[in-house]
Amino acid sequence: MAEILKDATAKHAHGSDTELTERVRGLIADIEARGEAAVRQMSSDFDGWEPDEFELTQDQISEIVAGVDPSTIDDIRFAQTQIRNFAQAQLETLTDLEVETLPGVTLGHRNIPVSAVGAYVPGGRYPMVASAHMSVLTAKVAGVPRVAACTPPINGAVPAETITAMHLAGADEIYLLGGVQAVASLALGTEFVEPVDVLVGPGNAYVAEAKRQLYGRVGIDLMAGPTETLLLADDTVDGEVCATDLLGQAEHGPTSPAVLLTTSRQLGLDTLTEVESQLETLATADIASKAWADYGRVIVCDDNAEMLALANDLAFEHVQVMTGDDDFFLANLTNYGALFLGPMTNVAYGDKVIGTNHTLPTQSAARYTGGLWVGKFIKTVTYQRVTDPASSVLIGEYCSRLCAIENFAAHQAQADIRVRRYSKAGS
Repeated sequence: MAEILKDATAKHAHGSDTELTERVRGLIADIEARGEAAVRQMSSDFDGWEPDEFELTQDQISEIVAGVDPSTIDDIRFAQTQIRNFAQAQLETLTDLEVETLPGVTLGHRNIPVSAVGAYVPGGRYPMVASAHMSVLTAKVAGVPRVAACTPPINGAVPAETITAMHLAGADEIYLLGGVQAVASLALGTEFVEPVDVLVGPGNAYVAEAKRQLYGRVGIDLMAGPTETLLLADDTVDGEVCATDLLGQAEHGPTSPAVLLTTSRQLGLDTLTEVESQLETLATADIASKAWADYGRVIVCDDNAEMLALANDLAFEHVQVMTGDDDFFLANLTNYGALFLGPMTNVAYGDKVIGTNHTLPTQSAARYTGGLWVGKFIKTVTYQRVTDPASSVLIGEYCSRLCAIENFAAHQAQADIRVRRYSKAGS
């Protein structure tokens, strides 16, 4: 029976708050009605940003990139190389298919990139440069011809490193624009930007809600919620590393769950002590301490099997495994966004540089979906061809009877006309 050393004091909310939902609905409707005029008003009101043009010119981009420290550019290039390499390897697993299922009956599928992607890269307190790699670069590896990327100004200034990452990732268009006004412009199209087919990238609650409401008119990557991290650990590691890894994700926001499951009661107690110690000096303690107080949990389990069952039930975004038998969890865990095995890796590696994508399912969505990857930008579409009259007759006879069961008379007629015509052709 599991022992709870620390429980969450707040409930993790699912879904969107009514006031937020209505506010976002109104903003989207305003952009639909007034186009660029509405976008300009929102950009001025929310970000104090009133440029002549939201899209950056190539000259502006070149000037911004030239002002970035060369060592920072090298770091961005290294990260993008890792992400590109893995995305390319994933792409190579997606193959077109063609098979003859009956004489003269050919079925197949093709993998076709979507035509246009809108990539949102957040700003604010945490300008997530890495999101440019995860969205823009992955879409380009998938073969998307047009990627339009947006990021907000930060306190009226251009986020040079983020723009540089977007550019190096291969963005075809870069807009200095944030919030609902950015994602709605990309989805709906306005005077200054053509609409896209798919919206991707994380953002604040307003951006997430806007993507939810725009889904259907465009595709989206995921319904995003607060970042989550889950540690599965035993006495092969210590409280210092566990506390560090818990706070490493708790700093994302005040509602970010950070949970430790362990078979070592002493490790649980040591981790609790270490968290409090580290919060005394952590630069982001104002956020991380709130998340830990309200959403942090430490649970002692009887054995690995109990840890496994709880982990699969939680279905967290990030799951970090540091045990004497990590392969047991690799083989048996089924519900997670991304898995980090062993003490030499961690969630920050995945978030920033190691090569896997950091846009992942939250709020138990890992039960039914994985995260963003190169395949998200590709449509697998099917085709069929029948060249043998006898096979068309054979399938037609079955189809006719099945249509009759469902009372689809016109469907049945499609089958029957082939049966009549190609029966004669074969006689």
